[in-house]
Amino acid sequence: MERNIKKTDGRQKQLIVAFHKALKSFISALPTITGVVLLIGLFKTFITPKMITSVFTGEPFKDTVLGSLFGSILTGNPITSYIIGGELLKDGVSLFAVTAFIVAWVTVGIFQLPAEALFLGKKFALIRNILSFVLAIVVAVATVLTLEVIII
Repeated sequence: MERNIKKTDGRQKQLIVAFHKALKSFISALPTITGVVLLIGLFKTFITPKMITSVFTGEPFKDTVLGSLFGSILTGNPITSYIIGGELLKDGVSLFAVTAFIVAWVTVGIFQLPAEALFLGKKFALIRNILSFVLAIVVAVATVLTLEVIII
């Protein structure tokens, strides 16, 4: 009986520690998420859905390449990409473009390229970014086609 109590106390301590770590992570991410939400508000004020849909025409290949291109230039972290991607979907941007945008946003880094080349080598950095760009397109197409098969 005493062993069970000790096991329970240990589990409760682990749960409290895990909760504390999760809360700390959430609090540290909160300024970033708040900033993204505010930037999206500004973005939606100055750039109308009509402007966005004029860039993304609904052609799967073109939208996928454009989404990958914008994601490569506007590099960021995964949490913010989901928020931005959701807003783009609400504005009528195709799932091809949004998926490519999210994958490229996280994997390709045009602005980080000089630092990456400095630390890891120019050839490696270029090859990694080019492959990430191409694979963002491939992953987007594969994901959307798979979803279409599953939904139908």
